[in-house]
Parts: sequence; C-alpha cells; structure tokens
Amino acid sequence: MRRKGKAQRKQAINERRFEEKVEALDGEDLSAALDQNLAWLQEQMGHSDDVVVREFYYEGDRRLRAALVMIDGLTNSERIHEDVLRSMMLTGPGTQSHQEFEPAQAAQHLMRYKLPVGEVRTIRKLRDVIKVVLSGDTALLLEGCQEALVISAKGWAKRGVDEPKSESVVRGPRDAFGETIRTNTALLRRRIKDPDLRIKNFTVGTRSNTDVAIVYIAGVAQQGIVDEVERRISEIELDGIFEGGYIEQFIEDNHWSPFPQIQNTERPDKASANLLEGKVIILIDGSPYSLIAPSVLTQFYHSPEDYYERFLISTLLRFIRALSMTMALLLPSLYISFSSFHPEMIPSKLVIAMAAGRATVPFPSVVEAFAMEVSIEILREASVRLPGPIGPTIGIVGALIVGEAAVQAGIVSPIMVIVVALTTIGSFAAPSYNAAIALRMLRFPIMLLAAMFGLYGVMLFLIIIVVHLCSLKSFGVPYLSPFSQGSFRALGDSLIRIPLYKMTKRPDVFSQDAERKRTNSSSAEDIDHDSASKGPADRPQEK
Repeated sequence: MRRKGKAQRKQAINERRFEEKVEALDGEDLSAALDQNLAWLQEQMGHSDDVVVREFYYEGDRRLRAALVMIDGLTNSERIHEDVLRSMMLTGPGTQSHQEFEPAQAAQHLMRYKLPVGEVRTIRKLRDVIKVVLSGDTALLLEGCQEALVISAKGWAKRGVDEPKSESVVRGPRDAFGETIRTNTALLRRRIKDPDLRIKNFTVGTRSNTDVAIVYIAGVAQQGIVDEVERRISEIELDGIFEGGYIEQFIEDNHWSPFPQIQNTERPDKASANLLEGKVIILIDGSPYSLIAPSVLTQFYHSPEDYYERFLISTLLRFIRALSMTMALLLPSLYISFSSFHPEMIPSKLVIAMAAGRATVPFPSVVEAFAMEVSIEILREASVRLPGPIGPTIGIVGALIVGEAAVQAGIVSPIMVIVVALTTIGSFAAPSYNAAIALRMLRFPIMLLAAMFGLYGVMLFLIIIVVHLCSLKSFGVPYLSPFSQGSFRALGDSLIRIPLYKMTKRPDVFSQDAERKRTNSSSAEDIDHDSASKGPADRPQEK
C-alpha cells in the first residue's frame, strides 16, 4: 500500500511539473519535448474532435518520435499517408539512416532527404503551427527538435471552374473565378504569362485568418496605387472576412456615396484586361468575386464583349447602355414633372390620352409612381430570393398580374405601367449590378423632387449628382476619368470605342507605363494595305 501510495504521489508530482511546463509555453518557441508541444496545441484548440494527431516512430526506431497534426476535412489524407507516413516509417535502399544526424537537425534532414513533397518549409513558433494547421496544411513535430515542418497537403472539397453566374457571357471565355484563392491566381497566370505579374498575400481577420491576395503587373501599375491598396488592406481590423464586400466597404474612399468605387467581377478575362491597364486585382479566399481598384464611372457600363466585337458595334452598344441607364434614373421623375407641372411640353394628343387613362385614378401621379416602383422592387427582391428555376418566372408573372390588376382596379394608369416597365428594363441593361443598385436607389429622391418642383427639381438633383461625382475619387483617381482629364486620346475608350489597333496607349491615370507593348509598330491598316498590294506570287508560299 505504501509503495502504491508513493507511486501515485510521484505520478501526481510528475503530472503537475508537466502541466507547469506546458503552461510556461507562451506560444512563441517550440519546445524540444514533443509531449509538451502536443499538449499545448491540444489545449489551445480545445481538444476538438476534428484535430488529428498521428504519432509514430521515424523508420520504426523508438528513439525518434514524431507527430503529424492536421484538421480532418481540410487535408488530403491519401497524400499524407503515401508521401509522408510511408516514406518516414519504412526504410529502403538509398535512404540515409537517422543515426547520421542529431535530433536537433531532424527537420532539415527530413526536408532534404525523406519527404517527397513539393512544398515544405520550417517554422519555429507554436502559434504559427496553429495557423498553418487551421489553414489546411499539416505540421510535423519531432522529438528533440525545436523546428516543425509545414507540409502543404490541402484537400478540402471545392467547386470546379464553372461559368459565371452573375455576368452573362455573350462572346468570350466561359470560365469563372471560384472559392479557392490559388485556383483564381492560376486563372490569371494562365492568361498573363508575364514575369512582372506580382501576387502578394495577406491574412485579414483576427479569427477567420482569411487569405487575401493583391495582383498587379510591376512596371505597369502605379506603385503609389499598389502601396495604398496594401496599406488599406493591412489596416483592416475585423474578426472575420468571408466575402469581398467586407474588404470593399473598408477600403473605399467615400463610404456615404451611393456609387460603387470598387468594381467586382467573377470573370478572369475581365480581371486580366484590367491588370493590363495598370489596375490592381484583389482576390479573397472563399469568394468567387475579385475586386478591381481603382475604378471609375465609365467601367460600370462597359462589358468585356465590347472588346471582342468590332468597334462600331461596341460603340452602339455603349450608347444603348447609357440611354438605358438614363431611362432607369429619370423616366419616372420626368413623367411626374410633365404630367403635374409641364403638360404644355407634351403633344396635345398624348396629353389627352394620359388624361383619359388617369380619369379613374384617385391618386396624384407621384403616389401612383411610388406605389408602382415599390411594388416592382418588392417583386424583384422576391424573385432573387426564390430558388433559381422559380425566381425569374415569379418576377415576370407577378409583374404582369400586378400591373394588369392595378390598371383594372383603377389604382394606376396604363401609361404609368409602361413607364415603370421601361424603367425596370433599362436598369437590367447595366452590366454592373452595383451600378444598377445605385440608379434604383437614386430614383426615389429624384421622384420626390420632381413632385415638389417639377423639371427644376430634376435639374437640381442632376446638378447635385454631377457635383458629387466630380468630388469622388477611387484611390486618388478622379471618378469621372477620362472626362475630367481633358484629353481627347483618353476619350477613345469611354462612351465610344475606337478600333483596337488605334488603342496604342494605356490610361495614364492608372499606369506608369502608358505605351502598350507591341511586337510590330505597324498599324493594322498598314498591314492590310501591304497585303493587298502584293500579288499571289509575292506572298510567301506555305510549305
């Protein structure tokens, strides 16, 4: 009994000393004792069931213990079993025995001679071990060694490269960004095979530790803009970042403006084209959308298809989009102004038709317009929240039923239904969802001013909008560029689009190198004329 009690006391003393040593670990340097490191890691991660600790002996020798620490579901278990455990636990010809190195150099030896893994690095901090494990990597801890090996073997479930969901593709590549940041950087690398393409990684979020990458082309993007993007991202203090909208709201210049100052896209071709103009792309792990900074007003009614079609077609489409967005903003307010304050500006027959349609409507035109616009917004929001196959159908059918029923009941006039329908269709023509949202929001205050002051109220609000746009900047770039530059050359890719062979300069507000790299200084017209002047005998024959 005495021996048993003495043994229990001795065991309790040893356990207490071990706990004191574990508590002494502050998360900074790794201890040479493997048990202490594992105990501290388990304590910090709350003994979670998905934390896997696999202990084993190197080459079957009990004198050198090792342990793999990983998260179940974030790691490729098959790769760990085949490339790590098999190579370390089994001996074979050509392998260097563990007796030829000291335990303190075990990490360096394994990294150089034993592990057939492409990406391996060493760390010395316990808190870094937790970070890499929670990011999906595997940590290898060794007895007697104060270094841990980080083995890149991420293997969580991910969505493959798919078509864009929110940006329809008429002509062009049909691949889209995904939720994995490395897949997204690879999509950009695939398009821009330039050694000057730079990718810088950040970790944002005190608890989520979200990976964020900024992508730019060195020598093309202005270094001041790149530094400003880095500074704003590094100053974000938030528990978690789960989508690019979090970062967008933190780094934009004017938080009170309804106009978006940072563009988002899920199309790699669009992001690559903006990189070539000198802009910076921000990628967020877990988000299929990239952010484009800086952004100006003209970008939000441009589409990648504008550069895939001939310049005459592209210019026509841009004019149609500009007209559609103007209708989406002004059409209801113009109807209120003309019907309530300035009927003399409308042709007489149209005035009579409008008066006949409004004969049974008990509300003034402003109430009529507000009621229809609010109803349309409710239907639009409902169609977005409903499941995919049902949503568009509910939106169209609901609008038809509500509009027809409102006219039959005498609540609204037929002309008002036409105005609201044209307004809604015009907002759909905007390539950017953020820009369409801004127009939908500004439509209501301008309708209110039109009801109070008529066309004077509409003009007053337009002046306020223009003044506000003139004051906006995106990372130091004027929001109304290139209109505010006073340069005719810069207007060649604004409301109009000149031929591609004439676009020999980059936008100087974004890039530090305005000259586009060309393999041949001759223009397309010169090439065509030279080819036409040569006969069949003058042209090189194919072999």
